[in-house]
Amino acid sequence: MKEQFFTYIQNLQDQIVAGLEAVDGEAKFREDCWERPEGGGGRTRVIENGAVFEKGGVNISAVHGKLPDSMQKLFNVGEADFFACGLSLVLHPKSPMVPTVHANWRYFEMYDDNGNVIQQWFGGGQDLTPYYLFEEDAIHFHQTCKTACDKHKKDFYPKYKKQCDAYFWNAHRNEARGIGGLFFDYCKETESMKMQDWFNFVTEVGNSFLEAYVPIVEKRKNLPYTAEQKTWQEIRRGRYVEFNLVHDKGTLFGLKTNGRIESILMSLPPNVQWVYDHHPEAGSEEEKLLNVLENPVEWI
Repeated sequence: MKEQFFTYIQNLQDQIVAGLEAVDGEAKFREDCWERPEGGGGRTRVIENGAVFEKGGVNISAVHGKLPDSMQKLFNVGEADFFACGLSLVLHPKSPMVPTVHANWRYFEMYDDNGNVIQQWFGGGQDLTPYYLFEEDAIHFHQTCKTACDKHKKDFYPKYKKQCDAYFWNAHRNEARGIGGLFFDYCKETESMKMQDWFNFVTEVGNSFLEAYVPIVEKRKNLPYTAEQKTWQEIRRGRYVEFNLVHDKGTLFGLKTNGRIESILMSLPPNVQWVYDHHPEAGSEEEKLLNVLENPVEWI
């Protein structure tokens, strides 16, 4: 399974990078391969200062070795070897009219002293963080997620949409990071879902990413915007940074397993503002977004 999934994310990285370079039309991804001293490594691809994307990355990694103490406590196990691989991407567009997007698909194995797999699971999802709310874009993104889920189980979309709303929640701000999408984790074998079934589901979602995001970018990338709207984008990016550094499990896992810092913090946008006690004007488009972030919407 691990070879099957690692091959998949290598190919998916190529497909997504090609699709994003086409929609940007100017910048190309820079590739950076790295090795982890304790075992494994990755292939980071970063785009910067493009016509559409101010900064973004589409990264894959496959790491293995001894499970660190902190992760042993998290999983409530003793000493064990592990393998983890995944693709993680974040894109921060230049225009505040184009939403930031994040996605991740991953696979994890843990072994006993004889090298037998004792635990294995999939996780992942994809979610959208707009700065200005276009409801048709939110519906398109969620409908694409639902279509991918429905091919496997009808209860997957409502279940993983709800989990996404709960996970990407900035508790210290009492608001969502964005308008959600899908989030699933610890997807283990059951009587009705074998590991191959989970593989088929996770790859279905991965294959839907470009369809979910690119049409939104195409529709919004040439819209005009003001300096004030750019400032609002940078203020909202601050909330994105707060989530990633305070709450995000992927960031925590990378830091606790001696991951590559440049790749882990690739998700952070280049230009951000923290404005003291900022509140948007009543009745404004900015306030409209906040109302949705404070009360997640059923888009489908």
